[in-house]
Amino acid sequence: MLLSPDNGYSSEPADLPVVTISVLQFGTAHWELDHLQHRKLDQQNGYRLDLKLVANLPASRLAVTSGSVDGAVADLLWAQSRFTAGTPYRYVPFSSQIGDIVVPETSAVRSVADLAGKRIGVAGGPDSKGWVLLNRVAANQGIDLSKDARVQYAAPPLLNQALKRGQVDAIVTYWHFSARLRGEGGWRSAFGMADLLGALDLDPNLPVLGYVFPEAWAQQHAGLIESFARSLQQTKAELAGEPSHWQRLRPLMGQSTDAVFEALRDGFVAGTPAPMTAQRRADLQRLLVLTGADAGALMPEELFYRSRP
Repeated sequence: MLLSPDNGYSSEPADLPVVTISVLQFGTAHWELDHLQHRKLDQQNGYRLDLKLVANLPASRLAVTSGSVDGAVADLLWAQSRFTAGTPYRYVPFSSQIGDIVVPETSAVRSVADLAGKRIGVAGGPDSKGWVLLNRVAANQGIDLSKDARVQYAAPPLLNQALKRGQVDAIVTYWHFSARLRGEGGWRSAFGMADLLGALDLDPNLPVLGYVFPEAWAQQHAGLIESFARSLQQTKAELAGEPSHWQRLRPLMGQSTDAVFEALRDGFVAGTPAPMTAQRRADLQRLLVLTGADAGALMPEELFYRSRP
């Protein structure tokens, strides 16, 4: 379902090329794209960004696969699945935030081994990146969480409530739901997904979320991809360097206390991807294999955008 944004950009130059992006209305990518528009970083880089707000993830994916927009935010596994299906997408890094393992402040859980015998709530289902990585690390330590723990899958908001009610001992959830819990107080991160990547000898700063563009479109609009990526880098630098920018974005982040707002802000900035080196691109491919992709049919390195020197 497409929503009509009312963001007051009717005066933007009509002669600039346009990049249309489908974005969740209440998603974290909307925060930086709204700032990008507000600061006119798109126009400074020779294009106009047009946001198509959607209500849910399936609508965003439909928008980009149907061609009604040029790009959207997706995770690495989705991009790989599309490549496997014969439709490659150019992948421009968005965030290295995968998720978190959250427990009560008083919990004794501080490591993967401590999860054995516990009740674990998992967001995103059995194929979610975080859960797959957690199981991989546990298996390397001789632990089979499918047998050694009691697992239930649910939507992130339901898992937050289950944790608060004491119905689960730990949750494997998305980073912004973790940030809200920790900001409320009484909850902490037992360890993060970056720790799991490190345990698997992978770079902990891998961009597991990206802006995806059909490769055919990306090849035809190479200059626009460069301009968009450059304006994103400028946006991330401004948001990391000047906290006052976030006050204007606060309404997009939901009603929250100052502590929750700060946890969301700091978590977003912490997820700023490092430059896409050859080693990080190779690690992304290794991550795909670890999460079940066919090693003989991986997204090639050239699909992972790398900024020009």
